[in-house]
Amino acid sequence: MLYCCTWLAFKSCLLKTLLLSIPWTLKTRAKLMEMQTFFGLQITGNLDADTLAMMKKPRCGVPDVDVARFSTFGNNLKWDKNDLTYRIENYTPDMPAAEVDESIEKALQVWARVTPLRFTRIYSGIADIMISFGRGAHGDFYPFDGPDGTLAHAFAPSPGIGGDAHFDEDETFTFRSNRGFILFLVAAHEFGHSLGLSHSNDPGALMAPVYSYQDPDTFVLPQDDVRGIQSLYGKNEDPIPPGPTAPPTPDVCDSSLVLDAVATLRGEMLFFKNGFFWRIYPQSNTPQQTLITNFWPNAPDSVDAAYESQQSDRVFLFKGRQVWAFSGYDLVRDYPKSISSFGLPKDIKKVDAALNDPETGKTLFFVGSNYYSYDETTKTMDSGFPKRVDETFSGMTRKVTAALQYRGFTYLYSGPYMYEFSLRTGRMLRLLRNNYFLPCTNY
Repeated sequence: MLYCCTWLAFKSCLLKTLLLSIPWTLKTRAKLMEMQTFFGLQITGNLDADTLAMMKKPRCGVPDVDVARFSTFGNNLKWDKNDLTYRIENYTPDMPAAEVDESIEKALQVWARVTPLRFTRIYSGIADIMISFGRGAHGDFYPFDGPDGTLAHAFAPSPGIGGDAHFDEDETFTFRSNRGFILFLVAAHEFGHSLGLSHSNDPGALMAPVYSYQDPDTFVLPQDDVRGIQSLYGKNEDPIPPGPTAPPTPDVCDSSLVLDAVATLRGEMLFFKNGFFWRIYPQSNTPQQTLITNFWPNAPDSVDAAYESQQSDRVFLFKGRQVWAFSGYDLVRDYPKSISSFGLPKDIKKVDAALNDPETGKTLFFVGSNYYSYDETTKTMDSGFPKRVDETFSGMTRKVTAALQYRGFTYLYSGPYMYEFSLRTGRMLRLLRNNYFLPCTNY
């Protein structure tokens, strides 16, 4: 049984509605809200810019059945054996056959490494998992949609077509290059469906429905996926050499959470941790989590510091000795640049935190126990800097790990705490927990 993607079908109906100028129904808005909830967007029921952007992202053609961390198809849809066979029926011309073979084998081993499942390749006859490339109508009554959109789909475990995985030949598949879609990543996701997993709304999970580039040479199966597949088949009890484990997706309810950076974006608040960030909208206090590279594909996979310049309507992301500038979703031309382009000394290896004061047009860069002041209007560093942080911000002797200027107050983060200052007087007003602006919604 193929779990045909309900919201992809909805997207087609929605576009037809727009073209025919048919009034929206409550059911249409409910479907939009369901999709927005799953993808961590602002829940408006309207076809806003973020929702349209998400609809355009390349993704899997299997549906978003449940709004949950790892989920299964239910009804005990799993294989009743641990030894499975697979067969590659044909090849894509995008890659040499040997690279396709290696990608498929490596994708299956992602799941074998953490379960008792074992996969054997056969070259004729019917395998448990039949793998093929096709375009448009390709024989299973679920035609592909051309370039982008749906990349592939797979069938949940069952007799016959169950377990089979089909890849859209109208896409460009690659071995390692991100100038296309890496077959290993797409296949590993689809094989999760072939084994009984549905989609996850954990944005860091392999089973999240939207394609995200990762280096295939350093890929490690995220913990959400490990928990999901082991809920079906158990753990791998064979003695295997210890290997790397993927860090868990950051939890907004973790009281020890130390943020990497905090910034604003056109009225929203952004909180960065590892490869993720949370968005807080003015109309909602519920954090929406997403991968940094899903929002800004050209961004680094994690950041050291970030700030918004309202003067230039840009967001700046810092990682190591480089800085990226974005206008909305788009990388600004000639970026990334060296952090020295701001006038910071060349021996500085990274910026710990940054904040912008829109009233004065000054941006403060925190580096160790010092900070620098940059003039956004003249594009030059102010004279007399660096200064010690505690000279200006009384009592702030701990390292600043993130910073924010918000509604006339300065917030300096250090570990799981946030210090509220008056920027004008430098006097500390309150000591707060990180969840003051980033609330845990599980309480």
